[in-house]
Amino acid sequence: MNNRDVLNRIMSKASGRDVLDSKTIEACLDSVIPALSTESPFIRPPDRKGNPGGLVLLYPAPTIVVPDLHARTGYLLSLMQWEPPGMRKTVFEALSEGELQVVCVGDGFHAEARAIRRWQKAFDEFSGEFHTHKAMDEEMRESIGVMLMVMELKTAFPDFFHFLKGNHENIANENLDENRSFGKFVYEGAMVKLWFKKFISSSVFKKYYVFEKMLPGFAVGDRFCVTHAEPRRYHPRGELVNALINRKVLYDLTWTGNGEAETGSVQRYLNEYFPYYPQAIMFGGHRPVTGQYHLRAEGKYVQIHNPEIYNAVFIRNMSVFSLQRSFYTLPYKGGA
Repeated sequence: MNNRDVLNRIMSKASGRDVLDSKTIEACLDSVIPALSTESPFIRPPDRKGNPGGLVLLYPAPTIVVPDLHARTGYLLSLMQWEPPGMRKTVFEALSEGELQVVCVGDGFHAEARAIRRWQKAFDEFSGEFHTHKAMDEEMRESIGVMLMVMELKTAFPDFFHFLKGNHENIANENLDENRSFGKFVYEGAMVKLWFKKFISSSVFKKYYVFEKMLPGFAVGDRFCVTHAEPRRYHPRGELVNALINRKVLYDLTWTGNGEAETGSVQRYLNEYFPYYPQAIMFGGHRPVTGQYHLRAEGKYVQIHNPEIYNAVFIRNMSVFSLQRSFYTLPYKGGA
């Protein structure tokens, strides 16, 4: 695979070209599903059915942790063209050469507060069964665009690019196991489901559903962990590995609101994976913050989702890690 072609396809997805075409979406799904199903057992230990499990074991390598994307096509576009301090090459170049890994905390769909007026217009369209659908098309162009970029990167760099399941990865708007039907400003979950089936196809919808069900929920790096949300409770390694079978484990990793986690759950994870490194920490998103980050769980859980900026954590070496010196706001390179 030519990496320049991969970058060109990512840039095309960020621009919105062809992202609402069913053949384009299906082609990306037909590439990423095999990539997810054949991940290295050293990176995603297999569950009891023999499939890549819910736990990701990261390389001891420089790592970028990416907050909630929420239909921000410009985020991944800007990230791929960013030169992390000291690397003298872009993130995309470093990924291509296996010198860096990226972990996204999830939530690719649904532009949130920045698009509230568009959601309100889209709700009027939804109420009319999408006889007109301009506003919803704009929303889906950004949401699908982001996820096609994710699929391109996962397919091209399966060992070095990871996307964890967030609570917004619920194309079917299920209210089952790890998922809850979603409506924040309007009825986003129901609107996305109807639009996708009506204007893409039911067959591609089913493939997208399969893709979501293959996403992991917990990543362990070199003295740090990553989840979507603060873990509601502690789950031992075996339960994390089998989280795609007992999917209620994923609920505890994706839907926890501020103040809902059991006391000490974060510390129990850190004690298990890093018993001799008390400075270990956990990163996640889910709930928005102001500034670069917010600390929870007695300073051991770092929330990093600021929807107003393209912020990222660059972990070059945890032995000299500093929160204050490891957060960066990415230069804007286009997109939503």
